Amino acid sequence: MFETLVPAQFGIPAGPELLIVLAVAVLLFGANKIPKLARSSGEAMGEFQKGRADIQQELDEVRADGDESATETAD
Repeated sequence: MFETLVPAQFGIPAGPELLIVLAVAVLLFGANKIPKLARSSGEAMGEFQKGRADIQQELDEVRADGDESATETAD
């Protein structure tokens, strides 16, 4: 039976595995809390992406400042 299942690529469950994960989530948290959990995890993901973008912008600024100072000292 398990030989017919398509293995999940990159560790992400798909097909029957996803249904099992969803069923376990409903059993653990209840059907009423699932939307709240999804909403809060989406908000957390948005905050994470925002923080990541801020850090990337700061790194880009530091690199640009470093490149400018390197060309000034080379002159």
